[in-house]
Amino acid sequence: MQFKSSPRLALLTIAVVSGIAFGQSASALLSPKFDSADVHVSAPGITPAMTGGAMRGGRYELHHAAMLDLIRTAWGVDADRVIGGPSWLEKDRFDVIAKTAAATSPDQMLLMLRRLLADRFQLVVHDDRKLLPAFVLATGRRPQLKRADGTGDTGCQLRQQSTNIAGHVQNAVTACRNVTMTDFAARLRGIGGSYITHPVVDQTGLTGTWDFDITWTGQTLLVLAGSDGITFFEATDRQLGLKLEAKNISMPVVIVDSVNREPSDNAPGTTQSPSGAPTEFEVAEIKPSEPGATEHTEFLPGGRMSFRAVALKALIEMAWNIRGDDMLASAPKWVDERFDVIAKAPAASLTGDGTKGLPMDMDAFRLMMRTLLEDRFKLTAHNEERPASVYALVAGKPKLTRADPSNRTGCRQSTGNAGTGASIVMTFSYTCQNTTMAQFAYELQQGGMGDVAHPVVDSTGLGGAWDFAVTWTPQVWAKAGSGSGRSDDSAGVATPSDPSVGLTLAEALDRQLGLKLEMQKRTVSVLVIDHIERNPTDN
Repeated sequence: MQFKSSPRLALLTIAVVSGIAFGQSASALLSPKFDSADVHVSAPGITPAMTGGAMRGGRYELHHAAMLDLIRTAWGVDADRVIGGPSWLEKDRFDVIAKTAAATSPDQMLLMLRRLLADRFQLVVHDDRKLLPAFVLATGRRPQLKRADGTGDTGCQLRQQSTNIAGHVQNAVTACRNVTMTDFAARLRGIGGSYITHPVVDQTGLTGTWDFDITWTGQTLLVLAGSDGITFFEATDRQLGLKLEAKNISMPVVIVDSVNREPSDNAPGTTQSPSGAPTEFEVAEIKPSEPGATEHTEFLPGGRMSFRAVALKALIEMAWNIRGDDMLASAPKWVDERFDVIAKAPAASLTGDGTKGLPMDMDAFRLMMRTLLEDRFKLTAHNEERPASVYALVAGKPKLTRADPSNRTGCRQSTGNAGTGASIVMTFSYTCQNTTMAQFAYELQQGGMGDVAHPVVDSTGLGGAWDFAVTWTPQVWAKAGSGSGRSDDSAGVATPSDPSVGLTLAEALDRQLGLKLEMQKRTVSVLVIDHIERNPTDN
């Protein structure tokens, strides 16, 4: 018996297939595909975050991407709206190098990425709604916004970063033009930095587009700014007549049902060589610093960067990602002389618009800095195994909770305030879940807020994975002093009163986790200077 298909039945079939495709896998039968794709596990690197994501010359590349990054990118959601999945979801990292037509739209690109994740990792997801922490953007008593006339650029641009220049705090300034409140809310997590720790939902009820500027003090500089500082929440209220309130909101989420840890093999002939991280700055100027100049380092949007009064030795350590005096061997004494470096990185090294975090690939930055030093100072060096000082992470009386192995592995970083009144200080925290001590040692070495001056090795003898949190005041913030008298609870969370205000990292590890950092000698890879000239070649 033969059956004839009706238009109604055809539409019903497409609807059913589409629903199954989202619930059963990331791929729909009609989803577009990349022309070819090389997917492989990332090589060990120093970049702790995904880079890439822009189409250039018919190539779409993502590097150092955790599976969590790939899913949130493909579905266009924040990481905290990807729920479930295996423990390695935000730990294992992958490179994706795909080819497609140069005219492919961004929306089509994301559909192709969904199809790739289904085909190569057998990713299965479904949608749902969950109550999640969020910020609500609402109107205050009187919104102070200017109605846009529709001319000029659209979007928000960071005009000035919040920095500390010789003890004087410069506030951040962002200018928004022709933006809707929905668009502004979506951008706030990037604009507000460490203040905005959750997605923002627009509940202002304001329609149309608007022009406005907002000026605030970076959270890490509030103590130094004292009474002249202004939080992002205060600035939103006073300057825009809007309010940001912390609430739990029902939000759409992506639930990960299953995913393979290893991608399937590349098709024959599809393995791609990366387009190549840039190895040279687009432009660079280097010269000796003025006597008595204050050290200052600044990364700016658009790939621009400024290093003022930075020791040549520090530039070398930055370029080779080394820490500790004995990690650099055979260097002449004059490498402590200071230089100014003004440079601009090529667009291919940039990872975003610079409104959140470092606006470039750190692996690429270090390669470019190496090239600059090798070219201008005729620097040559090699690595050699030698005894050097390291921090050994050892167990005293551990205060750790054995982890549930099904939970995701990862350490989240956050900033906050401790103390009240004249004793208020900034704090930095790691909150780690299902994390081994070896993984924690690596986290400390890579991101210890400048308090870890040597490599860190795990000598705890503690096997398995653990849940724990540690909070301390980094030296760079402690040196800024206290006494701002601030007590900012405008986000709906009051400033805590902590009797252990001002703990160093070593003290916090000991008191809060029962762990210690002990200086020891170990044989490690050391950078040995073969040749370096004292004066850089001319610009």
